[in-house]
Amino acid sequence: MRHGKAFNHLGRKKGHRVALLRNLSGSLIQHKRIFTTLAKAKALRAYIEPLITKSKTNSTHSRRVVFTYLNNKEAVSELFGIVAEKVATRPGGYTRVIRTGFRKGDGAEMAMIELVDFNGTMVSASNASAPTTTVKRTRRSSRKPKSTDAVSSSGEKTVEENTASPESAE
Repeated sequence: MRHGKAFNHLGRKKGHRVALLRNLSGSLIQHKRIFTTLAKAKALRAYIEPLITKSKTNSTHSRRVVFTYLNNKEAVSELFGIVAEKVATRPGGYTRVIRTGFRKGDGAEMAMIELVDFNGTMVSASNASAPTTTVKRTRRSSRKPKSTDAVSSSGEKTVEENTASPESAE
């Protein structure tokens, strides 16, 4: 039964799991992208996203709290320096998990986890597509708006033009 199992234990005892997540977090902060199993990537995402949120406020308290999770001075300084200034405007979702296939030896599902703002190709593609807006298309026939056409007595359509005087344009 899985009563009270709120997160993936990764088949490890608590000390081993904490050490694993600390090492993976340090590697992700240092290299900005790592390859690991899908289960570890998802567990790492849940572990590191609150730390990145904490790094937005550069105070002694938040540095100490993050250090208790990472136990790596270089990772903490890089997180509060380079990473924090890149993700300052992002409201969340700092990591991206992409499935990469299956490992040859044991068939484990592999994934790449990366920091979103450090992938140049994805960031430039999202910036290029952001200004364009798409119009929702429907399959219904479009209703034609009522026009100001008037039918003359001879059966021909004449368009009434509203000409404004130059004084009223000001």
